[in-house]
Amino acid sequence: MNGNYSMTAKAERLSDSKTLEFQWKSIDWKEAETYVNRLQVRIAKATQEKKWNTVKRLQYLLTHSYYAKAMAVRKVTTNKGENTSGVDKELWSTPASKMRGVLTLTDKNYKAKPLRRVFIEKKGKKAKRPLGIPCMYDRAMQALYALALDPVAETTADTKSFGFRKGRSCHDACEYIFTALSRKNCAEWVLEGDIKGCFDHISHEWLIDNIPMDKSVLKQFLKAGFIFENELFPTNDGTPQGGVISPILANMALDGIQKILSDRFHTNRLGKVDNRFQITNKVYLVRYADDFIVTAATKEIAEEAKELIRKFLKTRGLELSEEKTTITHVGDGFDMLGWTFRKFKGKLIVKPSKKSIKSFVASLSETILKRGKAWKQEPLIEKLNEQIRGWTNYHQSVCASEAFAHIDYVLFELLWRWAKRRHPHKNRWWVSTNYWHKKGNRSWVFSTENKELLRVDHIPIVRHTKVRMDANPYFDTQYFLDRKFQQGMKRLSGRFKLIWKNQNGCCYHCGMPMEISDEREIFFKVLKSAGGKDEVMNMAYVHKSCQQTYLECCSKE
Repeated sequence: MNGNYSMTAKAERLSDSKTLEFQWKSIDWKEAETYVNRLQVRIAKATQEKKWNTVKRLQYLLTHSYYAKAMAVRKVTTNKGENTSGVDKELWSTPASKMRGVLTLTDKNYKAKPLRRVFIEKKGKKAKRPLGIPCMYDRAMQALYALALDPVAETTADTKSFGFRKGRSCHDACEYIFTALSRKNCAEWVLEGDIKGCFDHISHEWLIDNIPMDKSVLKQFLKAGFIFENELFPTNDGTPQGGVISPILANMALDGIQKILSDRFHTNRLGKVDNRFQITNKVYLVRYADDFIVTAATKEIAEEAKELIRKFLKTRGLELSEEKTTITHVGDGFDMLGWTFRKFKGKLIVKPSKKSIKSFVASLSETILKRGKAWKQEPLIEKLNEQIRGWTNYHQSVCASEAFAHIDYVLFELLWRWAKRRHPHKNRWWVSTNYWHKKGNRSWVFSTENKELLRVDHIPIVRHTKVRMDANPYFDTQYFLDRKFQQGMKRLSGRFKLIWKNQNGCCYHCGMPMEISDEREIFFKVLKSAGGKDEVMNMAYVHKSCQQTYLECCSKE
């Protein structure tokens, strides 16, 4: 099979399952990523130079390449939705079916199937969020065209946009909010913005006219419709939540808010940015997907910024939510991305929000008292440690010491109820000595011989280093490589930090750089069943998707 050509050869369109399985297992993923990334860099450069005809040609080359199709299929078959089917009830769970998907992906006579409509609960609300689930083929097509569209989106994006972007995260948004509000002479007012049904109401006409990609394919993505309770409904506006390409389309629709604010509050009559206006008005935007804040020196300036944004959104078929869009003084505080930002005596403090703490306590309670009420101690510890690591990793960069101590107290109370319920006829001394033990200098450690529960308040607070505003992942590759490695060195500790350092932050299987937020697994170079030891030199970090591919390749033909 020759992956150097952009078009899939007819000879490669095979039907034999064993041959397809062999083809899938023989794909060189490192070469595939290198090939796709090279084309993406060229697209980004052409976008920067505004050579739109070149962009169009390169996008065509990418979307018709064998390696890009393979990567698109791997993405949709290794993410969290891999076991969720669309209206056709079809899943690509075998190597042969995945390879068949690669060889059949084409834009010729492409017609998207309707989405399967499901509803998920919103946190703290009775109303449910609608999700549209495409079938596997349509998901792969969206992932394929997302590969070609993302370099354009990254190059033209607002510098203070952080949601659903390469190399950026909500922690970067948090740091930029802190930078904008922490100084003595900073803005005193904040416009908390929320767009009403952003994904569901974006104008199709605006997307078709302004998104630089194949219009016929884009129309299929947008006009597919959805099926709910065996009834077909058309889609006249919006991009479905649950689609692979939807976040990129939504980001591109909202890019430009930063410019209209800058043109109004940062520029002089000659149209040039003037620092005097910046210092006086103190208007700065920080956006994460459809949630954003705008700082302002006065309440009147915040109101004016609100009207400018309202007019901007109207052209895209969107509007601000009157309930959630408010103007707040920094002394009263506001919530965003699970954190509370508030000034106390001139000092800005960022803490985990009460909603975030409450929801985490509820999930711990469900795990211990409902799902795990009949579990043995060791699997319960494993599950709780997983939840603790996830929540603390998110809040580790803010003032979370008090919250961590509170979680420790709640955990003890819940676990004591769990243990007492299991042994209603045993006294307190027996329960405590059976489940809580002394480990080193620590007493009352919920543990077994092999596992022990993490102590939440012992997790250190590590400040996050914010990303450079003008950094582009397709141009500043070395900057992002170093950044990924350093983030891992900061967040990990003990032997896990040594494993990360020994690998230089790269996956053991594919050799590509890993992000600390990536789904990853520990790989034993020599299996424990074959005499391998639980030591640093025998352990390696791997991508979850790479491990899945590795297991497929190791399976019997």
